[in-house]
Amino acid sequence: MSKDCGNHGDDDLRQACRRLLAILLVLALLVALIALIVYLVLRPTHPRFFLKDASLRQLSLSNASGLLSTTLQVTIASRNPNDRVGVYYDRLDVYASYKYQQITVAASLPAVYQGHGDVDVWSPVLAGPNVPFAPYLANAISQDCQAGYLILQVKIDGRVRWKVGSWISGHYHLFVTCPAFLVTNGGNGAPGASGFKFQTTTYCHVEV
Repeated sequence: MSKDCGNHGDDDLRQACRRLLAILLVLALLVALIALIVYLVLRPTHPRFFLKDASLRQLSLSNASGLLSTTLQVTIASRNPNDRVGVYYDRLDVYASYKYQQITVAASLPAVYQGHGDVDVWSPVLAGPNVPFAPYLANAISQDCQAGYLILQVKIDGRVRWKVGSWISGHYHLFVTCPAFLVTNGGNGAPGASGFKFQTTTYCHVEV
């Protein structure tokens, strides 16, 4: 009799362990499912940026001193494509570059909140007086101007936060690159703002 009672005790322990393991497995699956749902709901699509216009006001290169002076006014639009996620633009610094060299001082845009489907437009003036310019870049920009075209990059470096309901995320780094295609009817053989016109609205590459 004592042996049978011992077997019954072992069977009860095994059943209790099985039930506990089953409960833990169900809880783990529920937690994983909830985490997946939250991830899919909160995972935002990055904002979409467009370069609408670029007006070249100054492009002056001094070969003797190796200094480049540039003034460029740009119009940038941003749209939030998310249906349930808002975007806080806490910092947006805009500058222009040529062949990966920054040629203007960064201009800070005002902080703004962008709701679902909202569009914001900025038109900063980007200025770079007397920026040291590498000799090989001076030759490249002279050749481009002589050929009658110029490709600049308008870049945005910033920090954003996501908002879902009353929940607000931490900061994320935002980096945007917009190609600015400028052409002229005829090359003048030297850098200069005269005659260069912005071609068309361009879609910007966005990294978050």
